[in-house]
Amino acid sequence: MKLQDQLNLAFTTLLLVIMTVTGYVIYSLILGLLIQDEQRQLEQKGEILVNVLNEQFGTEANSQQFNAFLQEQDLQLFLYNRKQDYILYSTLPTDVARGFFVNNNFSDTDKNLWELGKDKYVTSRIVIYPETVGLELILLTPMKDLQAVQHNFIVRLLIVFLIGAMLAVLLSFLFTRKLVTPLSHLKAQLKKIEQRKFNEVQPIKATGEINDVAKGVYEMADELQRYINTQQTFFQNASHELKTPLMTIQGYAEGIKERVFDEAEQEKGLEVMITEVGRLKKIINEMILLAKLESEQTEYQPEEVTVRNLMELVQDRVLPLVNENHIYLQLEIKDDFQLHADEEKLLRALSNLVVNGIRHAEQVVRITAFRDKQTMSIVVEDDGEGVPKDLVPHIFHRFVKGKDGETGLGLPIARAIIEQSGGRITLTASELGGAKFHVSFPASITN
Repeated sequence: MKLQDQLNLAFTTLLLVIMTVTGYVIYSLILGLLIQDEQRQLEQKGEILVNVLNEQFGTEANSQQFNAFLQEQDLQLFLYNRKQDYILYSTLPTDVARGFFVNNNFSDTDKNLWELGKDKYVTSRIVIYPETVGLELILLTPMKDLQAVQHNFIVRLLIVFLIGAMLAVLLSFLFTRKLVTPLSHLKAQLKKIEQRKFNEVQPIKATGEINDVAKGVYEMADELQRYINTQQTFFQNASHELKTPLMTIQGYAEGIKERVFDEAEQEKGLEVMITEVGRLKKIINEMILLAKLESEQTEYQPEEVTVRNLMELVQDRVLPLVNENHIYLQLEIKDDFQLHADEEKLLRALSNLVVNGIRHAEQVVRITAFRDKQTMSIVVEDDGEGVPKDLVPHIFHRFVKGKDGETGLGLPIARAIIEQSGGRITLTASELGGAKFHVSFPASITN
């Protein structure tokens, strides 16, 4: 069943339940209200009649005049003598009055609802002044008259309910259609994403949570497109990086096999082959490591790491490269603190950043560690030429290399380790003139 049909069915069911309960409550209450209102009206009429009788006729001696006057009122009533327990005058048939006597209705002054067979009567008793006379005027209204009013009221109420229900269902259809239509359009856009037709994805008109979902879908489409493009670029770059050393190895191997090289050239060719095999091995190992890091398949063993010890280990690891390139490595620890991270992996990530800086620096590579209330930061910067603007958005992608780069995997590995450690890395321009890598961790993971 479609969502629109489900919503309409649920709304219609709820509406019917509410209307049924409301109708039952009203039906139950309306008769009681009609009885109360009828008793009030009978009491008012009776008081008026008693006042007139008291003023004009005075006593029971004028009973004939009473009868003539009451006959003119066109009411169902009894003129009852309470002391002598008999009826002076009645507008109802004799058998009805006799039945009320048998049921002891006249003597029971607390009873306001009289029954006679299947018929019921609403009554009101008014004492005629003076009370010592013992005369009462008893007015009656058949319940069937009130039930007819009740029935008429319920029929009209039912008509109103039906019209209201039809309008409510119509409005429900219109509103649910307005709600579901954007979802149908969104489904069509998701189908385009499934078919990888990212360029054909179009925004839909929606509001509220549906609009939020639509924005999430567009962002997902952009991210999928970027990921697919990155994967394509990765395979292109990977094939290029692997193809070059393989072609070199193949060329020398075939030359040695065909004996086209002399002894010196063969020796040189073997050295080149060993070098290229080592390069291939390094690329493959780094590709495997990066794949494991990004898929979170590596074993991550966090521990308390002191930033000073971490920086000293980085310094020791890159010292040979520093001496070889005649670079001054400046280490500045403004604040000493601890991180809860995998020391070996974090050491590799920072070493990659420092090695990258050494390759591109002219004279100086500076490492600074500091913290504030919100973050703990480690900054690696150099005085080289910096990163070309066209490479900045892609510098952390695989096989993206600048000048003097090796595999193009060092920075992606550093990014994956830092993000797996709960941190964030950004690239900006350094005051020294080169690149500035800012690694930051939230204070919540520090001591």
